[in-house]
Amino acid sequence: MNTLCRRSLIASAALLAFATSMPAFAVATVGQKAPDFALQDTSGKAVKLSDFKGKNVVLEWTNPGCPFVRKHYESGNMPETQKAALAQGAVWLAVNSTDMASGDYLEPSKLAKWIADHKGAPSATLMDEDGVIGKAYGARTTPHMYIIDPQGTLVYAGGIDSIPSARKEDIAKATNYVKTALADIAANKPIAQASTKPYGCSVKYKD
Repeated sequence: MNTLCRRSLIASAALLAFATSMPAFAVATVGQKAPDFALQDTSGKAVKLSDFKGKNVVLEWTNPGCPFVRKHYESGNMPETQKAALAQGAVWLAVNSTDMASGDYLEPSKLAKWIADHKGAPSATLMDEDGVIGKAYGARTTPHMYIIDPQGTLVYAGGIDSIPSARKEDIAKATNYVKTALADIAANKPIAQASTKPYGCSVKYKD
């Protein structure tokens, strides 16, 4: 066996060993069971998705360093959407998958303060610094929104609304996909737009 062939086999074996050592996640798909998870919230309390079986759960990927996130919080749109969902009996979980080494990272207490200062009303804000849960859901942007129904099925994934801009003045003209999806669920109707294109900043995952 020549040296080049031997090196190729060694490299292939190393890649296979690395791949098999990685946790396997099927990326969440609309119409399929949502991946369960347990994360700590900004106060250090453990929160499990399965704790909310029987309720609609909204997941919001967030990062206060992102101008698209700031658009929806500073305008009051995200807090108002959160409160509307809670009023319908839903649970709202904000998830931050920003890597601790990123310049956008806020430690839990500072993240909680930022959301409170902007009158945010999530049921909990969860820390996913290693990005495992974000990647399991395929979260690509901040914000990236998901809705899970009472049976644990992912029924919506995509953007918060229909106009992909960082301009606050566009909010009034946009269709709020989260509100319309929750309204369809409440009316026992199929969600008209169950998958839409998310927009915002890329999630600052750990490499």
